[in-house]
Amino acid sequence: MYNRFLLTFLLLLVAGILHAQTSLEVTVNSLLYKKNVKGIAVFAQKSGAVLRDSAVTDKNGVVVFDKLEANQPYRIFTKESEEFDISEVTNVVLQPNQKNTATLSLPARRQTALEEVVITETKAAKLNTQNAEVSSVVTKRELQSLPIEGRDITRALVRLPNLSVASLGYAEAPNVSINGLNGIYTNYLIDGMDNNERFLGNVKFNPPVGFTESVQVLTNNYSVEWGNTSNGIVSVTTRSGTNQLTGELFYLTRPGSVIDAKSPYPTLDLSGNAVKDGFQRHQLGFGLGGALKKDKTFFYVNFEQTYDKKDNLLRVPQLNLNEIVTGRNSFSYFSTKLDQNWTHSFKSSLRVNVGSFDIARQGGGLEGGIIFPSAGAKIANRTYLVALKNNYVIRPNLTGETNYQISMFRWNYRVPDNPTDPSVTVQDPSGTAFATIGQTGAIFDDFEHTHHLQQKFTLRTGRHVFKAGGEFISSNFALLGGGNQYGTYTVRLTQLQLDALKAQNIGSALNVNDIPRDASVRSYDVELRPTTFGKRQNVLSLYLEDNFSVSNRLKVSLGLRYDYDNLTKSGDTKGDLNNIAPRTSFNYQLNDRTVIRGGYGIFYDKIKYSVYSDNLQFSSDAPDFKKQLVELQRLGLLDPKADLNRITFPGNIRATAPNVKYLEGPTYDQLQFRRNQQFNANLRVMNPNGWDNPYSHQFSLGLQHKPSPDYILSVDLVHVATNNLFIIRNLNPASPYKFTSDKDVKTRTVAQADLTRPIPIRTDKNGFYALAGTDTLRGIARNVFMTETKGIARYYSASVVFQKLKGRDKYAYRLGYTLSSIKSNTGGINTRAQDSNDFDFEYAYDNNDRRHVLNAMFAYYPIPSLMISPALLLQSGQPITRLADAKVYGTTDLNGDGESFGFTSDLYPGERRNSDRLPWAKSLDISVRYTIYIQKKPRLEFEADVFNVLNTQNLSGFNATFGASNQFQLGPVGTPLVVRSAGPPRQFQFGLRYLL
Repeated sequence: MYNRFLLTFLLLLVAGILHAQTSLEVTVNSLLYKKNVKGIAVFAQKSGAVLRDSAVTDKNGVVVFDKLEANQPYRIFTKESEEFDISEVTNVVLQPNQKNTATLSLPARRQTALEEVVITETKAAKLNTQNAEVSSVVTKRELQSLPIEGRDITRALVRLPNLSVASLGYAEAPNVSINGLNGIYTNYLIDGMDNNERFLGNVKFNPPVGFTESVQVLTNNYSVEWGNTSNGIVSVTTRSGTNQLTGELFYLTRPGSVIDAKSPYPTLDLSGNAVKDGFQRHQLGFGLGGALKKDKTFFYVNFEQTYDKKDNLLRVPQLNLNEIVTGRNSFSYFSTKLDQNWTHSFKSSLRVNVGSFDIARQGGGLEGGIIFPSAGAKIANRTYLVALKNNYVIRPNLTGETNYQISMFRWNYRVPDNPTDPSVTVQDPSGTAFATIGQTGAIFDDFEHTHHLQQKFTLRTGRHVFKAGGEFISSNFALLGGGNQYGTYTVRLTQLQLDALKAQNIGSALNVNDIPRDASVRSYDVELRPTTFGKRQNVLSLYLEDNFSVSNRLKVSLGLRYDYDNLTKSGDTKGDLNNIAPRTSFNYQLNDRTVIRGGYGIFYDKIKYSVYSDNLQFSSDAPDFKKQLVELQRLGLLDPKADLNRITFPGNIRATAPNVKYLEGPTYDQLQFRRNQQFNANLRVMNPNGWDNPYSHQFSLGLQHKPSPDYILSVDLVHVATNNLFIIRNLNPASPYKFTSDKDVKTRTVAQADLTRPIPIRTDKNGFYALAGTDTLRGIARNVFMTETKGIARYYSASVVFQKLKGRDKYAYRLGYTLSSIKSNTGGINTRAQDSNDFDFEYAYDNNDRRHVLNAMFAYYPIPSLMISPALLLQSGQPITRLADAKVYGTTDLNGDGESFGFTSDLYPGERRNSDRLPWAKSLDISVRYTIYIQKKPRLEFEADVFNVLNTQNLSGFNATFGASNQFQLGPVGTPLVVRSAGPPRQFQFGLRYLL
């Protein structure tokens, strides 16, 4: 019924709205008397179009055009009257999601013979005279001129204020951090509609450069119209066709090691996965736009394809094997949009995005690995978005917008080459593993299906502009996770068996059936729940806003937003119902050249579905586990009113079996009886008190100054106080065991620590157990984890941007500097305290903290057909966490709690998280483009990009997963650094583009 209703609604909609609407405020004055003039008809006409919008100036000589298209050239003009002659402004290109301004000066008819009456505007730097939002826009032209790797638009965003290169929580994680927070807290939009894979919070469809008109990043104090994030928004405006046929055909390549500088450290491909020698990238695609019916129906279509070649090394001395294993990545992006002008007051748009990419995990390793191709796999992502948007005029001062989008995202993180094989790790006689064969192992296959409905209204009356609206986003999730349902073996060969295997000379084709059947099985387990599970997430948002022109110089915005997310129920019966978010701001124009602005607002985030899903996947409904929870209730560590049936779930559990013969292990059906008796290191429960949505208090104060038409200076002070971030509390922790210094360190064993837990963990000949009264419990967990929304982050920044547009000169530049600081006690959704839930001790500089970031971009045009664009990025070093060295203390687990929670070791005694710093990082990139003109039109463009021109070895300031970064080091502060990775060395990229 639900889908039938949505289908009916879809059919009733006539079509979608023209994308990325914005507004233009036009002031009309008399050239002779220098006074504003009321009652003048003003027209706005898109370049190449016949249809035009019109309105009449009010008593203040002002007219406002709503819902014009962003980044499209307009002609703004009046008609001749008895008193005034014609005046016009051409090539007015509007910035998205804000009101732009223009002025028409009307010459009296008696002046016609004396002075020029047509004013042609060249692009000039614009002041924001409407609101206090802290935002930046990267236009299509800038995207095409910057040195950007692989036409990936996100690579350009790190050059904006309050944005930086992110440390990655996982390989494919968002590569940009806003306000110092993890990138999963960013809200991604395409043409104002949802573009988030809602499991972890990454981009669902990554729009390529060829389909992007502009990218706007809202970092602070934006309108209540935008939400679903406690942090910032990345909003992509897509391209549309015009009456003129336009397009491009391109080829782009990164030749790789044949020309790149050498480096002993791996780099990352566009997906965030590590690559090294042998890597190459080839990209090709096209874009084409035009009119199916002049002035009425427009289209734009874009397709881009990327192929990567990457080599791994399979090195197994036990088999005399040293072989290159080649893998190939494929990324395909198809986009199209159809715009329709039904009438002067009704416009629509239909957009389709389809993405498909496969990332090879072919086996081997960057420096030599033991994963054989039989255990190879791939990451397979499939996605589509279909957006239908409608914009209409209800009355001259009242407009509406009705939008609907349906989308699908599938993230199959491990598609095994041999899906029905067991997973096998093979050891030599000494116990050293030398081969991983068979199925890849753990499974993660996420499927989400999302509906997004928006309704918006804008009412203009007097000095007020009222906005009201709401949206409903509903996502249905299904996850297949856990271990291998066909079994996981660890086997050890005798020397005789190993010699016989080597003599067969099987090479890289080794698979499970090549191992002797009489090999000794050291361990065996099997996944007991090879089925999908999921939940529907519904997010409802409502908002109301008044943008009030107190005077011609002072604008004030008052807004209120409400959000509800049903996942906040967690293990409770009701969710977080009090997410009321007021926002207010002012913008005061001191004079024609200077504006001051400021604001305050509350911004609520959605729950990441993975937080909910993890509490299902890693839970258990075993009777013994529930008895353990009852004991925790008795001890006051778990809410005594908690409904144990609501907070537990039959999740993924692997059962073990002893005395198993190779390839004859019992099946998951045969071991189901073990589910209730299987001991687990960690299990999770839903929070019986529910969750609160993460939210932030955002404060900003800024100034813009325009010394001349081509220059603009912006200064912004920002503070973001974020609350209710995710932390994981252990309900059965080992007792606190802190080290205040490295003097007289006495480590504690796991067995000793287990006895200090609220429910002590003991062992006997049958394994681990606990006591609850007279009951002996075996199907329990050492650690019982529960997600809470009690994390915090505090961000402060001062940013300065000075920009010069090209104007009539041969150069343009933008200089940006940000001084910032962020501290937090949680870095993501899986943060646990290093010692016994002490999150106060965890409060420290965040992984993405940077004190100083300097960006400098320059564009030089020595001749019209040649552009040279160097870009400098200078960053202070990221924090380092100092860890204990097992060579000194005999163990990495000093407190014996059995966990290091994201690190390879416990903290070094006396040190805190992120107490040290890496060196500064600097990178100079350059792009050179030469264009051949035919009949005075650009037709052929040659591109050469060089990244890290100076071949600087940077130890921070580049994308890297935390475990592969230099952000953890052994020993106290001052111990020499061990370099695990470095930023990319000097690399080259070449392209050829044909322009229609």
